[in-house]
Order: sequence, then structure tokens, then C-alpha cells
Amino acid sequence: MAELTKNTLAPGPKPSRARLAVRNVPVVTVPATARAGTVAFQALGKTYVSSTGTVTALEAIDVEIPAGNIFGIIGRSGAGKSSLLRTINRLEDPTEGRVLVDGQDIGRLGEDGLVALRRRIGMIFQHFNLLSAKTVRQNVALPLLVAGVEKRHIDERVDEVLALVGLEGKHDVYPSRLSGGQKQRVGIARALVHRPEILLCDEATSALDPETTLSILQLLKAINGTMGPTIILITHEMSVIREICENVLVLEQGRIVEKGPVWQVFGTPKHAATRALLKPLSRDVPDDIAARLVLSPVNGGEAVVEVRYTGVEGAGPDLSRLTSAFAGQVRLLHGSVDRIQGHAHGTLLLAARDVSQKHLDALKGHVASTRILGYVRRDV
Repeated sequence: MAELTKNTLAPGPKPSRARLAVRNVPVVTVPATARAGTVAFQALGKTYVSSTGTVTALEAIDVEIPAGNIFGIIGRSGAGKSSLLRTINRLEDPTEGRVLVDGQDIGRLGEDGLVALRRRIGMIFQHFNLLSAKTVRQNVALPLLVAGVEKRHIDERVDEVLALVGLEGKHDVYPSRLSGGQKQRVGIARALVHRPEILLCDEATSALDPETTLSILQLLKAINGTMGPTIILITHEMSVIREICENVLVLEQGRIVEKGPVWQVFGTPKHAATRALLKPLSRDVPDDIAARLVLSPVNGGEAVVEVRYTGVEGAGPDLSRLTSAFAGQVRLLHGSVDRIQGHAHGTLLLAARDVSQKHLDALKGHVASTRILGYVRRDV
């Protein structure tokens, strides 16, 4: 890891792991065999004490985030997401336990070591945190200016990151003239200007409309692919996790209630909190079908069969197998199947005549579960 003297910028091409530091500030070194950007929480706890009492925000948090991972932390309001995220750059100090960055206990860092750590970590905020009296260029340049980097090197790096986030030509524009999505791109550029190893996203898309949210998530994913930082984001929106993350941790009342690959957690949520967070993404039986469902078979009617996929059944829905299992007498009434990390999960509603347990058994091993929801007339 190169160390930079004051008023110089890292030489050479734009390496994914170039770092910015200042002379006489100790830099945490990483063994050549390790990839920079790992984060680990060990028995982490956080308690807030006020005049009204004691609140436990985090308790017994144990998890390791691999370098280069896009890692999501999700939970309802008050679950402890922000407290956990802010321990990574020591904006919050844990009451107990440790936070390790590349194997080093950051709680032991002195003032100079903490400055060096924070130069390796970028942060993107929900409400952008831009200085209204400064232009786009000035906002993005601020971290380098504080570090004492020479102006010509600052200008070069600012041009580079503004191009990266798609804001060419916006250098001299003030934040008040930008859309929400553009403001967040400025925030991303500012977080990237010193080429961080770790990028923290604090509800980075919750203030944006759905279309802009998608574009920002795609940008973050592209940044992870080209520059390689570990991206750790907190959100209360499962759709954000589904779109970008590789792994997810679910917090409830300050404790981990579920964690794992996104496709696995989405496919088979084990905790009530996870299922509640996933509820907005689920598709219930359409109202027009639900209104016609009856519990007993209808003369000349069909059974409505729910077929579920959780991501462990291989390639996903096999239409020929479904048709064969029901002897060709099957119709698709409704379906919602997503693919996450190469795994298909979701639900199909099928209508079929003369359904027996034999037909359902024919699908065992190829679907997660089947059940008859009720019966409808053929005209549904």
C-alpha cells in the first residue's frame, strides 16, 4: 500500500486499491495475501444511556463481511441498523465486543490511526449531506482538500469520479439545481474520491423515487465491479436487498435473527421479522380469483393449486413437467417468480381438473411445496 506525502496524489493508473494518506499519519497495512476491505463484528453490543433510562441498541452481533462483498443489513425502524453501520468507521463506539477491519481491532486506534482508517472508508447518506453553498466540484473535492492534496491532483481525481457517476458537465452546478438522483450521485462521487476499500450506504436510496433508486443501485453494483470496494448498506426495503446484495443480515430489536445469501433468505425466511419485511414483495392470490374460491370441488370446475419455489429446486419452473404432472389439464392463473443470484423463487397458481394427491406427489423434488387452495368454476 503506497503512502502519499502531502500535496501529492497516488501515481500510476487507476488501480482498484490505490489509497490516499498523508505524511506522518500511520496507515494500517494489510498482508499481501489478504484482500483489503474485510469487516467483522465480534460479540458486539451497544447501549445508550440517557436521563430517561438505558436502551440496548445492539446485542451479541457476530458476523464477518468478506472483502469485495455487497452486504445488506435490513430491519424495521429501531432495529439497530444505523448504530451497527456507524461502528465500522467509529462514528459510534460499541459498549462491548469488537469491530475488526482487515483483522485489526479499530477500537484500539489512536487519533492518527482513526484518521487513516476513515480515509479508507467512504460513506453515502440518505439525505445527501451536500454543502449548498459549494458547487458539485467543491463538494466532491472536499475530502482531498482536507487531506492537503495539491489542487491539480484534486481536479484530476474529481473529473475522474464525476465521469464515473455520470455527472460530466455538472462541475460548476450548485446542489439546488440538481435532482435527487443527481445529488446522490454527487454524494457517491465524494465518497469515492479517495478510492475507499469500504463503502457504507446509510439508507442511500430511501429518499429517491423507484426509477432513480434502480439507477443508483445499478451504479453501486458497477462501482463494486470496477473499483472493488466492500459495500455495506442498510435499508428497510427488501427490494433494495434483492436488487444489489449478495448476502443479507436481518436485525430485530438489536439482535441478528437471520443471515445468509440473499436468495436463501428470500426463498425460505425463517423469522417472523424477515417474513414481515418480505411481505410487500409477495403476491397474494388476486382478488378476482380469491372471491370465487370455494372449499369444496365444483361440478365441472377446477382445483386451484399453489406451487412454490424457494431457489433450491434447480433451474426453476419446468412447464413441461407441470403439464405432465397434471396430465395436460392445467392452466396458469397467476405467477410471480424472481431470479436472485441464479436461483428462482416465487409462486405459481395453477388450475387443473380432477387433481389428486398423486398429481401433487409427481412434483416432489422439483418444487418446494404444493397445496390446493380451493376450487373454482372453469370460467375463472
